[in-house]
Amino acid sequence: MNEIRIEGGNPLTGEVRIQGSKNAALPMMAAALLHKGKSVLHRCPMIADVFVMEEILRELGVQIQHEGDTLTLDPSHVRKTEIDCCEGQKMRSSVILLGSLLGRYHNASVPHPGGCVIGERPIDLHLYALERLGAVFEEKEGVLTARTEGLVGNTIHFPKISVGATQNAVLAAVLASGITRLEGCAREPEVVWLCRFLNACGARIEGTGSSVLTITGVEELHGTEFTVPADRIVAGTYVCACAATRGELVLEDAPVEEMEALMRVYEKMGGQYEVIGGKLSLCSKWVQVPLKRQCTEVYPGFPTDLQSPLMAVLCTIPGESCLVETIFEDRFKTASQLQHMGADVRVDGRKAVIRGGTLHGAAVEAQELRGGAALVIAGLAAQGETLVRNRQYIERGYEDICRDLSQLGAVIERD
Repeated sequence: MNEIRIEGGNPLTGEVRIQGSKNAALPMMAAALLHKGKSVLHRCPMIADVFVMEEILRELGVQIQHEGDTLTLDPSHVRKTEIDCCEGQKMRSSVILLGSLLGRYHNASVPHPGGCVIGERPIDLHLYALERLGAVFEEKEGVLTARTEGLVGNTIHFPKISVGATQNAVLAAVLASGITRLEGCAREPEVVWLCRFLNACGARIEGTGSSVLTITGVEELHGTEFTVPADRIVAGTYVCACAATRGELVLEDAPVEEMEALMRVYEKMGGQYEVIGGKLSLCSKWVQVPLKRQCTEVYPGFPTDLQSPLMAVLCTIPGESCLVETIFEDRFKTASQLQHMGADVRVDGRKAVIRGGTLHGAAVEAQELRGGAALVIAGLAAQGETLVRNRQYIERGYEDICRDLSQLGAVIERD
């Protein structure tokens, strides 16, 4: 079976270590294609999306070794630049390989990306940026083929902020001749960490953390050893789980400096926290204040990936709250599943109004990664038994959410 069974009503207590970041690790794995040396990634999360990326890279000829949560990638024997349709369509992040393949091998073939269905997420900005660097694209039967006689630096202004397009442009530009100036870049930590990783490989990227990046192309990169940062979204998920159950938790390795928007919201709801010895200590006993209006925003604003987990929390807080989704136009799918648990949620376009109360256990279905995590949070807070189906969505981003929550006192198991 492919389900998670939860007996709710138990406040979470204890300490848990936060895993490595999915959204930081995947671009770093793609970046390993840019040189002939070995890339060693410590604290690489052992999750489904990483395993899919591994299979894609192995198919291209990359040799990969595991030792605990350390991943070693050796691209010295890459023999092809065409990504298999079946593997590539499983995960949206496969499109990030375009920049690396074009940068080093000057050609690539990738299927249209897969991943979670949470609204329209076109790759137009990816193609625009790569075309500005000299790539030529052709699409046939759902497969994108790209080639170049050599990428050349250029000025690229993104008309809309896109994490993936920014990362793809950076990956392509580090080996391009001349200077590339990227304007309107995403400032998300995952972009910052990719730039740090590439600079450790010998790239010349300036402006890291700002909306303008200047990249001076180099002739070649070298391998490096790097530690993947902790996952701010997993940490945020556990903050929400603590809030929903009115628990008290300590999160080890939580990247608090990347979670400021969430922690402001946590305090608004009545939560208390402090950072002691590098650990995030949470007290949710007094979480009871609804949110008049909370919008998702690009970083450093409140992340869209935590909108569904926050909705689950608000379903437990008496009074009326309002969530506004500004990033994706169809990311309230979880609302209908929460309604099966007795939640009073009304969706109107990009706005959801939540009247909190008591949740009861029910059989619900995960439809995407973060929505699935939200249903687990709701199950922890609900009275009675909750069955979350389609746990494969959750396993795309969480190493072992049942293990983590069990050690915090939850009654939860995989079926």
